[in-house]
Amino acid sequence: MFRNILVHIPSERQMRPVIDVAVALTVARRSHLDAIAIGYEARSAVGMIVEGGAAAVGAVMGAEQDRAQERANAAIAMFEIEAKLAKIAYGVRSFVTIPADAGRTISSLARLYDMTIVLQPNPSRTSYDNEIPQQILFNSGGPMLMVPYIHKGPLDAHYVGIAWDGSRLAARALRDAMPFLMGANAVTVIAVNEEESEASSGQLAAHLARRGIAARVQRLTTDRGNVQGAILSIAAESNMGLLVMGGYGHSRLQERILGGVTRSMFDSMTVPVLMSH
Repeated sequence: MFRNILVHIPSERQMRPVIDVAVALTVARRSHLDAIAIGYEARSAVGMIVEGGAAAVGAVMGAEQDRAQERANAAIAMFEIEAKLAKIAYGVRSFVTIPADAGRTISSLARLYDMTIVLQPNPSRTSYDNEIPQQILFNSGGPMLMVPYIHKGPLDAHYVGIAWDGSRLAARALRDAMPFLMGANAVTVIAVNEEESEASSGQLAAHLARRGIAARVQRLTTDRGNVQGAILSIAAESNMGLLVMGGYGHSRLQERILGGVTRSMFDSMTVPVLMSH
């Protein structure tokens, strides 16, 4: 029931959206919330040194580590202000690392939690904070709640949409989102370009009804390149505050790459999305 939650606090981007959602959700669920912030070392500065030897390199690296730690500490300090005001049970952690190691470290940590809250990437801001959500989605083994960077206030999960295609990933996201679905006032199963299947949207609605969740089904047909836009249009029309969907990806050169609809949602989401892989 989301009793143990982790939130990634960006150190190089706005942090208010994830702080507001994480703290309010922790209050509502009577949960424990841990916050983590990462300071990223910029190794490019070291490569610019031509003279001075090891001492100069060490000085530059030390100064860069200090600046990175200061950024992480500032992010945690902002979180702690809100956490103390809300009187929640919480813990904090900040550390410094190179970008290549950051995703692996936070993904390993996220495996201990019921859910991890992250901020949607913002392509207009160059930062490794933008890469953290993808790393957590594919490597944490648990649900990820991604908050739009334009979001304001707490999470409103009274009206929930389920992006359903009958796949294993959609089923995993559905199960991970069950605490939200059980508490929602209205649930809509969104089936885009649905094909005949044993796990149809109609069958899903019937199974949800057995759990006391009254869900309506909305089916539509659209161009393959507009699936994400169609889902968000329905979400806006129905005033949904949360979407639930599987997080798709494929492997390329041993690296996990986002799938088409998932990538589009990362780029232009308008409501918080709970994703699972």
